[in-house]
Amino acid sequence: MSYEEQTEKEREMNFLDHFSELRKRLVLTAIVFFAFFILGFIFVKDIYGFFVRNLDFTLNVISPGEIIWLYFTMALLVAFTGTIPFLSFQAWLFVRPGLTTKERKVTLPYIPAIFLLFIGGLVFGYYVFVEFILPFLLSLNDGMFNEMFTVDKYFKFLMRVTIPFAILFEIPIITMFLTSLGIVTPKFLRRTRKYAYFILVIIGTMISPPDFVLQIIVAIPLIILYEISIVLSSIVYRKKQRNHESFMEE
Repeated sequence: MSYEEQTEKEREMNFLDHFSELRKRLVLTAIVFFAFFILGFIFVKDIYGFFVRNLDFTLNVISPGEIIWLYFTMALLVAFTGTIPFLSFQAWLFVRPGLTTKERKVTLPYIPAIFLLFIGGLVFGYYVFVEFILPFLLSLNDGMFNEMFTVDKYFKFLMRVTIPFAILFEIPIITMFLTSLGIVTPKFLRRTRKYAYFILVIIGTMISPPDFVLQIIVAIPLIILYEISIVLSSIVYRKKQRNHESFMEE
């Protein structure tokens, strides 16, 4: 067997090993997701009770399908949220062989941070919805209409507000990770600040009612998150530069 053929065979074996490893980790993640889904399905009444405990109105259903939709939605929310740290850890284990000892220590804390920021985004989005958006929308009625809220419409609107916040709260950790990889720099983030603000304001407009004050309330936290991302990116960038200088001196 020639050297080229042997190299090609080793490359194929490495690819198959990586594919097998990836498949194993995806299967484990799917099992955990299913376990959390079952858990959410079992405790759906408690979860539903948490979301409606402070409502001044009663939610209604107009078809049997809405009941099973609620069960699946609550279970999926629990499953997705609960699986995030496990999925992140499995992704870290998958790439760990290609990382140095120092890189492993640096990247491992990202896992709990991803989970905590996602939860923080959900909580903040729920708070904004309950304290600002929902009261504002109800105040527009002013006795003109008979209010009847269905489970389907209410929770779809609630998810439309909270899920984007949960995703956008990941901006700082994503920025730190991209900075550590050298994909973005603090200088780039500062230079594109005005474009980022514009995009964040648009997102705030999309997930909030057409009221200027509410849109500002939603947009300001997102802008603060971007500024925090710049600060964290600067910290990671300076540390990366110092490590590079120390390596060059050695």
